[in-house]
Amino acid sequence: MTATGPSASQPVRILIAEDNPGDVRLIREVLRESKIANEVDVTRDGVETMEFLHRAGAYSTAPRPGLILLDLSMPRKDGREVLAELKSDPNFRRIPVVVMTSSAGEEDVIRAYDNHANCYVRKPVDYGQLRTVVEKIESFWFTTVSLPTR
Repeated sequence: MTATGPSASQPVRILIAEDNPGDVRLIREVLRESKIANEVDVTRDGVETMEFLHRAGAYSTAPRPGLILLDLSMPRKDGREVLAELKSDPNFRRIPVVVMTSSAGEEDVIRAYDNHANCYVRKPVDYGQLRTVVEKIESFWFTTVSLPTR
């Protein structure tokens, strides 16, 4: 990824932090059909997400993601805790985090932005709407904005 977006030779690395296998499958499918080359990694709970980012244990060779799609309702360590930990760490705070969750609670929205989420998206319940949301996220984060390379 370059400072102005992904390059044709270097795919975008996306980390999906999501415990619902159906949502993971749908998001991966939409990303696979994308016009933008991407590589997707998945973690299924907050502890695993932080291990991935810290390259701990089984994730010793994990790549640094260019974007994180983060669900709030995950086991062991929820997305709220992951977001707070991520954004308080100078090694990870520049990684854009899109909170993509089923919660529409005002407190969750406020807390996510207080913890420096880059955006908060309510996860749609049907495939067509999910496809549209993922395509818009992808278009904005990988063709419109400039992202840091480290």
